[in-house]
Amino acid sequence: MKQGIAMKRLDLIDGLRGYFLVFMLINHLAFDGGYWLVEINHRQLAFVEDAQGFVFLSGLLVGMVYAGRMERKGFSAAADGIWSRAGDLYRQTLVLLAFAMTMIVLFPAAKLAWVDWMADLDWRNPFRAASAALLLFQPTYMDILPQYIVYMLAAPVLIRACLKGRGPEILIGSSLLWLAAQFAVQRPMTAALNTWLAGDTGHGLRVNFNLMAWQIVFVVGLVFGALTAMNRIDWSRVFRPDVTILPVAALSVCLFFLPFRFATAHDYMPLDVLGTFQSYENRSEFGLVYLLNFAAAASGIAWLLIAGPDHPSRRVRAFSRGLSGLISLPFLRLLGRHSLQVYVWHVVIVYLVRFVDIETPPFSQPLKTAVAFGCIALLALPALYRERKRLFGQLGPGTPPA
Repeated sequence: MKQGIAMKRLDLIDGLRGYFLVFMLINHLAFDGGYWLVEINHRQLAFVEDAQGFVFLSGLLVGMVYAGRMERKGFSAAADGIWSRAGDLYRQTLVLLAFAMTMIVLFPAAKLAWVDWMADLDWRNPFRAASAALLLFQPTYMDILPQYIVYMLAAPVLIRACLKGRGPEILIGSSLLWLAAQFAVQRPMTAALNTWLAGDTGHGLRVNFNLMAWQIVFVVGLVFGALTAMNRIDWSRVFRPDVTILPVAALSVCLFFLPFRFATAHDYMPLDVLGTFQSYENRSEFGLVYLLNFAAAASGIAWLLIAGPDHPSRRVRAFSRGLSGLISLPFLRLLGRHSLQVYVWHVVIVYLVRFVDIETPPFSQPLKTAVAFGCIALLALPALYRERKRLFGQLGPGTPPA
């Protein structure tokens, strides 16, 4: 019974990761003049984006999977598995960089199409290429990969600390690190590094995600995942259908920020309010606005999935079933099971679509929509390839699937 519950839990996590991957693709596709599909998104309602959910769920899954392995087989067995994944992801990052730089050499128009994303990154600029290989110069949409690599390198030590009962200390340390990032304590070091890397080009350190700030999303997920694997948290007691203060508080936070989200998205915010608000709304630094919104949305969704099915309200039960049904879609779970490979592939799709869009006459809105849905379907290619034996019956008759 416990194994069945665990499998269902992993299916839901995979479904959520697949959901975030689909919407990351929709948001990242760049057409001349924009397209309407990008406006149908949860980010229009709150300061909650797909990258936050993706990083959090990755941390959660790492904690759930490797804490048990470390408990059973020791530190080295778990650490080797985690670091091997980090190495694979680093190699895939290098392949992405090589793909983009080779395209620029073969098709000079690609440089114009991607200049806002890659600046002067080029095979003919060895210093910049080396900087990118060292993850110090991160092209747009490839920038989530370096932070994930860094977090994976630290993950085994954090999991071992959780096994020793030091989860609270890890959360305190992570919170202090996030707080330090809000006061830009890293700025003197990064400013010096940026000046050295820039030289005469004007392009130096290029990092869209502050590792000190965004680590809180991954680390909180990892700690919760490890505690879950060790059965030190009973989520059915944390999220209870008869205790609704948590979902009410979560909904209240989201509703509070809803008019701010609408006003900033449509330039309705008064200037004297905007200046103060923006100091808390820095996405790169994962500012307080994003932290509060993510905490509210994550806890609200968790309550709906865990406690919602047993709530006395028919509407709440229906909403919970709808949400669970959405993230249980086989297509989303397929993407989620291979999320990192799918993410890498999504970068290739986004870059190619941008190149084609620049090189062809303007697309109509229906054509943009059709291209977007076609790209969503193409997202599954690496996942289908990795599961080809199970899905396409390449195993012999009567042979159990691997």
